[in-house]
Amino acid sequence: MLSARVRCNNLAKFSMAISIKKITEHIGAEIGCDCRLDQLSESDFADVVKAFDEHSVLVFRGQPLSDEKQISFSKRFGSLETTVNSNPAGGGTVMTVLSNVDQHNKVIPPEDKRMVFNTGNQMWHTDSSFNQVPALMSLLSGREVPSSDGETQFASMRGAYGSLTDKKKQEIDGLVCVHDFAYSRALIDPNLMTTKNKLEVPPVRQAMVRENPVNKKKNLFLGAHASYVEGLALAEGRVLIAELNQKIVETEFVYSHSWKKDDLVIWDNRTVLHRGRPWDRNQRRIMHRTTVVGELTVR
Repeated sequence: MLSARVRCNNLAKFSMAISIKKITEHIGAEIGCDCRLDQLSESDFADVVKAFDEHSVLVFRGQPLSDEKQISFSKRFGSLETTVNSNPAGGGTVMTVLSNVDQHNKVIPPEDKRMVFNTGNQMWHTDSSFNQVPALMSLLSGREVPSSDGETQFASMRGAYGSLTDKKKQEIDGLVCVHDFAYSRALIDPNLMTTKNKLEVPPVRQAMVRENPVNKKKNLFLGAHASYVEGLALAEGRVLIAELNQKIVETEFVYSHSWKKDDLVIWDNRTVLHRGRPWDRNQRRIMHRTTVVGELTVR
């Protein structure tokens, strides 16, 4: 188990310790800190960024956050995305609320269109790969969590790429996939998105293989939004996508996070697929997510 120690200064300027514990061989680290995230000094924050590049998923326990504080902390990493307007729960803000509780504080039934739309989160995906500029990271805060189930699972696209043969790597390096939000949502219900919705998020081109600009480690870049491969017949490309997606989610590359109230989990959308798991829909689950804009994968 990896353990590192860095400084954390609280508002009273006391020096405290952060522990960084590797969760699995390929993915994840739990960050232990006695201070709040809005109290991190610049040097402490730099160590968090280093851990992010190395471990892809960071888990912070016991971090109660208001929307204001979550947004402020998220902005330290970069500019924030706005939510897509095609979501029936509403869009156009930097805070995505993933909740089964309505404005009257009642649990929303599973057959409600808002809940059906959000079942897309149970498919393996990376956030915003359907945007021309995909996401760098997502920060998800557990405001209310069910007593059991409802985990979020993460799969290392870096670990999966590293396990491929040299021949397979040569075959796929340089390939371009078309990612399409309407394609992934049609897998749930072909009528889930209107023509207007589809025009808001047209298909985009993404590199199939990406490289971390800091440590130069390569990874696959796929998931449920990946529709087809440029230069390959439709069926052939989809077989390849399915094969690689299956490799990514092999057990050795997956971390399953069991939520506790006030957990904050940060993940690297460049290197990680994730999905939400089902839970008893009679129990409340309220999660607030911010997403940081990344960079182009193809020019």
